[in-house]
Amino acid sequence: MPSSLDNDRPIYLQLMERIRLDIIAGVYKPGDKLPSVRDLALDAAVNPNTMQKALSELEREGLVYSQRTSGRFITEDKNMLKQLKTNLAEEQIRQFFEKMKQLGFTGSETLALIENVLKEEM
Repeated sequence: MPSSLDNDRPIYLQLMERIRLDIIAGVYKPGDKLPSVRDLALDAAVNPNTMQKALSELEREGLVYSQRTSGRFITEDKNMLKQLKTNLAEEQIRQFFEKMKQLGFTGSETLALIENVLKEEM
């Protein structure tokens, strides 16, 4: 999980995003037990209280759940995980189109570029 954190946004929100991405990327699978708050905080180089807040928020969202003496686990709700993946992908696409717009490309020009790159990849 270690990488640079952006000083412009709350750290706990950035930690939540990283954990979501790790779940979607398969680092943590449905039903997997998360490392302890202390271990996650150490890995991310943040205060354990900050990591606790991020995990509590993910728990409030239903993405993570606690078992009293066993720790925190990733939800096994496949629909929730599929929706999370779709939402994250849509956000990436919106950001990409916004950047292309800033570069002066129209929607159709951007789509044409995407098609060209896809043909090259195939």
